[in-house]
Amino acid sequence: MENNVCVLDCTLRDGGRIIDCAFSDSEIKNVAYRLADARINIVEVGFLRDWRKVNYSGNSTFFTDVDQIKPFINRSAACSYVAFVDYGMFDFDTLKPYDGESIDGIRVGFTKKDFNNSLEDIERCLNIVKNCGYRLFIQGVNSLSYSDKEMLELVDVVNRIHPYSFGIVDTYGAMYSDDVDRIYALIDNNMAKDICIDFHSHNNYQLSFSLAQEIIKQSRGVRKVIIDATLNGMGKAAGNLNTELIVDYLVRKLNYNYDFDAILDIIDDYIYPYKKENDWGYSVPALMAGIYQAHPNNILYLTNKFRMQTKDIKNVLSMIDSEKRTRYDYANIENLYREYNASKIDDSEAILYLRNEIRNREVLLLVPGNSLKEHKKEIVSYIEENKPFCISVNWISEYSKYVFWGNSKRYAMFKEKRKDVRNIITSNIEPDNGDDVWVNYYSLIDREYKNFENSTIMVLNLLKRIGVEAVTIAGFDGFVGTSGNNYVDESFQNSRHSDDFEELNAELHDMFEKYYEAMKSSCKISMLTPSLYSDILK
Repeated sequence: MENNVCVLDCTLRDGGRIIDCAFSDSEIKNVAYRLADARINIVEVGFLRDWRKVNYSGNSTFFTDVDQIKPFINRSAACSYVAFVDYGMFDFDTLKPYDGESIDGIRVGFTKKDFNNSLEDIERCLNIVKNCGYRLFIQGVNSLSYSDKEMLELVDVVNRIHPYSFGIVDTYGAMYSDDVDRIYALIDNNMAKDICIDFHSHNNYQLSFSLAQEIIKQSRGVRKVIIDATLNGMGKAAGNLNTELIVDYLVRKLNYNYDFDAILDIIDDYIYPYKKENDWGYSVPALMAGIYQAHPNNILYLTNKFRMQTKDIKNVLSMIDSEKRTRYDYANIENLYREYNASKIDDSEAILYLRNEIRNREVLLLVPGNSLKEHKKEIVSYIEENKPFCISVNWISEYSKYVFWGNSKRYAMFKEKRKDVRNIITSNIEPDNGDDVWVNYYSLIDREYKNFENSTIMVLNLLKRIGVEAVTIAGFDGFVGTSGNNYVDESFQNSRHSDDFEELNAELHDMFEKYYEAMKSSCKISMLTPSLYSDILK
């Protein structure tokens, strides 16, 4: 039976990005030839770029014409050769027809934004590649950015064009095995069976090798799959799947006929010298890039220019708009860096103080929902009977010794009344009282959510840091339409953002559920009043 797994080595293309693809001509030829001699199935020789934007003069794998690639092709080998095109960075109308002397195939990558905004032109360009006689490989950049529905829409387009291959692309090294299984199943069950599934990953989570094995397992020896890899994992930041790892696995576990020793020789002769001068591979900053699906240049800039601590890199990355993270804008990063440093504080003494104040007591959070009025008798009775440590959230309750302020407007509004309570404020608020307990804002938020500044979630995260063992919540009602009364008093704007209540409720439900799942083994969490989120505790 014919082997269903192919290895595509993209060292000269994706690996080369860490050196701006500045391989010498002799290195390009020798690596390309020797990979073929090692029986690698497909060698990606480099990029094809627009001749008006790239001045090709050799010693580079940024090519502008397929004829420039001919000297690096070993036509006597069984190996196939391909080049990569980023949509929007090459003029497909200049593509010369396949003549059997240069590359055999062209891989075309496009983003979800490209797909949504320029589908008609993308299809035109893809069909040009096919009509010119090349094998067409379609790479939908950042597969995780597509919902299941959107992925199926993309698969419909792929079926219509019918390329040689379609790629699952883990652009930012952010996939786990369940992501791979889900996306592979969607594609495998809905795409024409004679189209290969390609897998391209980055090693931010140190999972590339494991995920490649999962793809091979999912193929069940039936669907033809292509696994992308680079020699020694060469690539920006965390790098890629190592060619030598996947080759060794296929040789020793599945009896494939690659020349593993030849692969090691190429690494010794050509890749180790680059490794001495350039740092790639797993690192904690690269992990942060995976978590936030950020372009590696953002990590390199924060690391090299500002020499930030890892948790600070994480927090600045989280401040970048999710769409902008996939690109890099150094001016924007510098602005965010200044903003972050302006409100970053060391709150270790504040946390210790609160831990000593609360000690082993149950905390009762009084969130300003309308149910505080409707269930006042039950709340008063509960306080009298259990004597919890009461903290109100963004408002001053008669039962609270402490008030948590996560909103600067609310903090300013109650300036006079705040004199009678102890105030806990987040570091994005400028204190007007030297007795305020100031806690680090960035340790309490998760910017993956649109409503990351919800004060109830923030104070819950603070209690997690303190190590509280029991939390009871009252007034965490959820939001209803404009006709309803959502708050305990008129100082809150009841109808503000009412059009967003459905989204807000969904996000709060998700955030609270994540919190509960993380805390349920160490902290007893309960609701004292009715809540849209109480189903999580059942």
